[in-house]
Amino acid sequence: MYEVILKRFESPDEVRVFEKGRFEIIRLGEITIGRASYEPGWKWSVHVGAPQGLTSCAVEHVGLVVSGRATAAMDDGRIIEMKAGDLFYIAPGHDSWVVDNEPYVSLHFLGAGEYARHK
Repeated sequence: MYEVILKRFESPDEVRVFEKGRFEIIRLGEITIGRASYEPGWKWSVHVGAPQGLTSCAVEHVGLVVSGRATAAMDDGRIIEMKAGDLFYIAPGHDSWVVDNEPYVSLHFLGAGEYARHK
């Protein structure tokens, strides 16, 4: 028998809330998918990292930008801007922030289980 699992982000399995943002988790069998929603002014190093005593995100990400724009600033100095429709891979060792005054939303297919987890 083939199993079918159907879920929606309107009823996530888990929600991780932090200042100016939230990360919703959906688990589909062995797969964990996340939806990041950040307000203008959100910055990873300030709103996610600082409360955990971290200055750089150590999570590997693969995802899709749904709306808005954000910057990924790699620890080696490279800076990449992502916008709606972009598929992305971001290695561990980076900061990120929302660009402009539009909220940012992205789906995460790799790294969602570990992202913004409170220790």
